[in-house]
Amino acid sequence: MLHVKGIVFSGKGEGTKFIELPWVKKQITEKLGFTPHPGTLNIKLTKESLKLRTLLEKTVAIEISPVVGFHHGRCFKAYLMGNLKSAVVIPEVSNYPRDIIEVIAPVNLREKLQLKDGDYVEVKILLE
Repeated sequence: MLHVKGIVFSGKGEGTKFIELPWVKKQITEKLGFTPHPGTLNIKLTKESLKLRTLLEKTVAIEISPVVGFHHGRCFKAYLMGNLKSAVVIPEVSNYPRDIIEVIAPVNLREKLQLKDGDYVEVKILLE
């Protein structure tokens, strides 16, 4: 298990569009065991956690296979803030920032945990 910490921030809304694609939602439901709430929780990793993120690149991930015109996504089962079932999604896009992870869950994470931009969160990532 990998413990990372970071700061919540607002994204551009691209995660919501991606999660709502039928082929993405279907694969997440089948491969991760939950139907994702539209959207992602964007987390900017701390410097210490950024060092740990390198381990994810060497770990077997749950792959989201794209249709033509889209990029692969790598997923890892996770728990946000202790025990909230979720998953970390890392888009395989060449210019995607290394210090950012996106978290998906079956619920709206901001509402459920009353999160706002600037809040610190901890994610336990399961390494299979």
